[in-house]
Amino acid sequence: MALLDMEKVNVAYGDVQVLYDLSISVREGEVVSIIGGNGAGKTTMLKTVSSLLRPDSGAITFNGVPMHTLPPEEVVNHGLVHVPEGRRLFSLMSVKDNLLAGAHNSKAYAVRERTLEEVYTMFPRLRERQNQAAMTLSGGEQQMVAIGRGLMACPKMLMLDEPSLGLAPILIAEIFRTIRVIADKGLTVLLVEQDVKHSLSLSDRGYVLEHGRAAMEGPASELLDSPYIREAYLGI
Repeated sequence: MALLDMEKVNVAYGDVQVLYDLSISVREGEVVSIIGGNGAGKTTMLKTVSSLLRPDSGAITFNGVPMHTLPPEEVVNHGLVHVPEGRRLFSLMSVKDNLLAGAHNSKAYAVRERTLEEVYTMFPRLRERQNQAAMTLSGGEQQMVAIGRGLMACPKMLMLDEPSLGLAPILIAEIFRTIRVIADKGLTVLLVEQDVKHSLSLSDRGYVLEHGRAAMEGPASELLDSPYIREAYLGI
């Protein structure tokens, strides 16, 4: 049984349909990548899963519980946590306060000090900068805060939207190493990412979204070796 199931989900912005009968599944403990060009519907998919958008039809279940009728805060309470594109930090708040803001549900709040220590162990630079305002951090450090804030919610599954966007190559490699560490601890990860080679290299499975539809799916290694993926997304 899948941890996350999207079944024939349709989503539109007014008269413009973005997702068409989209079905994906993520099993517990997997890393699953969603790849595709700009405008393919990747961010819309994540926003729909986290209940920021309502599907026009179809169903989304997480751990056997319907999510598509719940408010976003209830989705988080069930352990489904979305780290959005662009980091979306509270820029004037300290690093520590940004992290603690992630522990707002009762389960996470009860263990917030322990989780905070785990985040600082994963990201030592955040411990060093815990009293600085988030706006004073580099882009890579801000992405660490965004991921750390997601972890503070004690998720069962972490959804990451373009975590490498706008980062220097050395920082991109560090972010992907961190995602691997998170996955190795047993946390399920759904990754939306335009860096196809990095994302598929650390994933178990992948989906290719094109024009709001799942054009391809399969084991990540097979997608990496696909002539179509190599030509269309890797330029090979």
